[in-house]
Amino acid sequence: MGVFDRLRGRRARGEGRAATLDRGAQRADLQHLEQFAGTRRGVEGYVEPRTAVTQTTIVLVAADGEWTRRRIAGPEVARRLSRDLGVPVYDAQVTGYPRRMRDHSAGRKPSGS
Repeated sequence: MGVFDRLRGRRARGEGRAATLDRGAQRADLQHLEQFAGTRRGVEGYVEPRTAVTQTTIVLVAADGEWTRRRIAGPEVARRLSRDLGVPVYDAQVTGYPRRMRDHSAGRKPSGS
C-alpha cells in the first residue's frame, strides 16, 4: 500500500481497519505510562481517538499539570490500563484537557499553589 492510499484511508490487505502513518503501541509505551502514574500523584487519563495519521493515544496528566502522551492499542486498552493503574479515564473529545495541563505547558504555576 502506498502513502497516498494510507492518506485516503484505504484498508491495507489483510487488515480489518484503515492503516495509519504512525507506528503501533509498543511495550515500552505501556511501561512509560505505568512509571509515570506510579511516580506522580493525582494522575488522570485522557483517551485521544485514532486518526488517519496517529494511533489511539492516552495522555496522563498529574495533579501539578505535568503530562505525557503515548500510543495505546485502542480505547478499550486505555480503559483497562487506567483501571489497573487506579486512575480515572476520560474521553478527550468530550471533556477536553484540564487547565493545569495547559498551564504546565505554558510554564505557569498551577492555581492554588
